[in-house]
Amino acid sequence: MSVSGRFWGKAPDSEAVYLYTLSDEIIVKISNYGGTVTSIRSPDRDGVFGEVVLGFDSLGGYLASPFYNGATIGRYANRIGGGTINVDGVQYKLPLNNGVNHLHGGVNGFDKKVWAPEIIDDASLRLNYTSPDGEEGYPGTLNASVTFTIDGDQLEVDYLASTDKTTVVNMTNHAYFNLGSSKTILDHVLWIDSDSYTPVDAGLIPVGPHEDVKGTPFDFREPTRIGSRISDIHPQLVRGNGYDQNFVLNQIGNPQITVNEPESGRVLEISTTMPGVQFYTGNFLDGRDIGRGGPLGFRSGLCLETQYFPDSPNKPGYPSTVLHPGEKYIEKTVYRFSVVS
Repeated sequence: MSVSGRFWGKAPDSEAVYLYTLSDEIIVKISNYGGTVTSIRSPDRDGVFGEVVLGFDSLGGYLASPFYNGATIGRYANRIGGGTINVDGVQYKLPLNNGVNHLHGGVNGFDKKVWAPEIIDDASLRLNYTSPDGEEGYPGTLNASVTFTIDGDQLEVDYLASTDKTTVVNMTNHAYFNLGSSKTILDHVLWIDSDSYTPVDAGLIPVGPHEDVKGTPFDFREPTRIGSRISDIHPQLVRGNGYDQNFVLNQIGNPQITVNEPESGRVLEISTTMPGVQFYTGNFLDGRDIGRGGPLGFRSGLCLETQYFPDSPNKPGYPSTVLHPGEKYIEKTVYRFSVVS
């Protein structure tokens, strides 16, 4: 295994941006701009390496794109209804960057920051960022790090954060996966170990209790082709123009999510310590971005964003995202790439 880096360009504020390559049985490229996974290459059933995430060849593509391609998301991944949170009895207003709601940490979230890089033992890349008190409306100075480690056929992502003032934290990665050569991900086969999901309103904010997946297009407890039910006339699919829901994971530790692309034989298994995953089918990708292989079009990639639940700070029954001084936010997600014959 090895880790190497090179100068990749400059951010809008003229800070130097680097691109790092982590190599073992898979090859992963990560930039310290946005903590962005720009490339993952893994072998197919014939041993031929191919790209399995959407992305761009140059830094300029990431600077211009509004779609969070491969980025580390924070302070709070997903949506917060009305852009309002209450922490220790104090109301904080966050930027409204998704209609009347707050999305992915705001206008200048972690995806737009230049992180301080650190190579560890020729196996890991650690990225560090200190978010000052009040940045994007959030309370507390947050010291955050994301460590990417290659171990054989696995990419391990470790999230760590601490604060000097009570705040909320929910970090994830926004990679768009496409394990094959098709222009869409509709033929990918998905399994999620989840009995329920959090239904959403028209603004994609969770409402009401969890809903049972049984008898709905959201039942992926048996491996199911993504395209088989994505066009069903279901209110939740209509609101998201496809899948864009948080699934409540049944367990922690063992792989909770599997994606199989039949043509290439590639398989992605995801394990996480987090309680949920946002399954998103690239419904807002519209072809305006020109990626490595051409336009990034409608449903050309899928996201599986391991997370705490959307709008959790405003939902007392949801797993808490509150972080107090003296505590540590510690979460992990592992992506394992393999093949089936």
